[in-house]
Amino acid sequence: MNDDTTFDYIIVGAGTAGALMANRLSADRNRRVLLIEAGRKDDYHWIHIPVGYLYCIGNPRTDWLYTTEPDAGLNGRSLRYPRGKTLGGSSSINGMIYMRGQSRDYDQWAQLTGDDTWRWDEVLPAFKQHEDYYLGADEMHGAGGEWRVERQRLRWDILDAFAQAAEQAGIPHSTDFNRGSNEGVGYFQVNQKSGWRWNTAKAFLRPTCYGRPNFELWTGAQVSRLLLDTQSDGRRHCSGVQVWDGHEMVLAHATREVILCAGSIGSPQILQLSGIGPAELLRRHGIEVALDAPGVGANLQDHLQIRAVYKVKDAPTLNVLASSYYGKAKIGFEYLLKRSGPMSMAPSQLGAFTRSGPEHAWPNLEYHVQPLSLDAFGEPLHSFPAFTASVCNLNPTSRGTVQIKSHRFSDAPAIAPCYLSTEEDRKVAADSLRVTRRIVAQPALAKYRPEEWKPGPEYQSDEELARLAGDIATTIFHPVGTTRMGADGDPMAVLDSRLRVRGIAGLRVVDAGVMPTITSGNTNSPTLMIAEKAASWIRATEGG
Repeated sequence: MNDDTTFDYIIVGAGTAGALMANRLSADRNRRVLLIEAGRKDDYHWIHIPVGYLYCIGNPRTDWLYTTEPDAGLNGRSLRYPRGKTLGGSSSINGMIYMRGQSRDYDQWAQLTGDDTWRWDEVLPAFKQHEDYYLGADEMHGAGGEWRVERQRLRWDILDAFAQAAEQAGIPHSTDFNRGSNEGVGYFQVNQKSGWRWNTAKAFLRPTCYGRPNFELWTGAQVSRLLLDTQSDGRRHCSGVQVWDGHEMVLAHATREVILCAGSIGSPQILQLSGIGPAELLRRHGIEVALDAPGVGANLQDHLQIRAVYKVKDAPTLNVLASSYYGKAKIGFEYLLKRSGPMSMAPSQLGAFTRSGPEHAWPNLEYHVQPLSLDAFGEPLHSFPAFTASVCNLNPTSRGTVQIKSHRFSDAPAIAPCYLSTEEDRKVAADSLRVTRRIVAQPALAKYRPEEWKPGPEYQSDEELARLAGDIATTIFHPVGTTRMGADGDPMAVLDSRLRVRGIAGLRVVDAGVMPTITSGNTNSPTLMIAEKAASWIRATEGG
């Protein structure tokens, strides 16, 4: 660490948003930028091989190793809750799917915040600004940016058959889910480059930021709290951070802004540890209340995927291919020689967006279909040939919380997603399993003789299916909303529409936690868009 610990901007978290923020703000050589990451550098080989997510999730080298509180909606189960702990954050361990969501998501944000700059037409240029789309630029895509988007480098007969079955069930074919309406079935586009994972550390930090003399990176450094003072006008102000570097506490000071990019779990935890959060919670843990902000850690939303597993006959699947030394060698050589095959594959290759019932005006379900099956990511593959049709409710109405358990920064917070806690979510869960059954029953899959292994065909009623969904569902790693933005006068809105913390000068949050409602799809690329917009505001106003 440099002896001079005063910077213009301090960015906490070198994940998806933090890497882009560091790139954009350090582009001004007159501004000193510090980027702080609790994890290590992304020099672990499994980060960069796409199938390596199997070895990164649940690995303390790359994962915070969070678990949820026992959840009534999951019949008392707790879940692993992976979050990236390395340069690139969750973009180093996620499914690599490039997905923006639906245009209506952003129009809703504009309505909830009272700020039209969040409308779809206004956020689309921010998506395109950093995009490098493999087919080149058009009215919906950008080219030449840092964030590489490619098509996948493999296909599976069983997935092609599922896609045909989905079309037979009335779901249209799609070649691009990122044009404002993602309804349809097709292969996902992915954040890869020539068969390698493309994380935000590669895209935005290396080599650009590393060559800038005004940029400094601290790794293995965990922020324990924010430094708060009182200005002459009586307003509270964030002047820096206290950091544990593994040996001692170090103070770093910001002359312009501290920007929290620690994610939907890390950012509310840091705020609460610093005295910004629900007053009763803070007092319970002996923390002086700097700002009573009941919305900090509230409004947690996530996509709960219901993993229906079907055994099949006469179909190559990863379960079979990876079960022998010959199969593993074949997989390895194909990747070594061509950068293709199963080692190049995202966790989910085929996607589908559709409705759980005719009462929905837009697609409210997303499928992640995989030529494999396992109990949960990080667990071994099953010994029998199978595919998994995971389906999630894109717009859940259940809301959870993230709350500190003590005053110690080293203690993980309590994560309580409260899945399936509303009648609407339980109804969508039951209906989504019926949609899955309708697709699998189509002629295109008949030759593989699919047999429902989970949850099991004997379960038919809404009550049975919702309960079974609780038994087999797991997170799809999309926590958002815990420091949400909102309109003036909204007591639960932690941030204004420009992502500034209400009541604390010099402090912003820029990560998935700012979303008032979850996007209709995977959340990594929307988080990049949020960072792009935030960076432009900061540069335009020099701290606002």
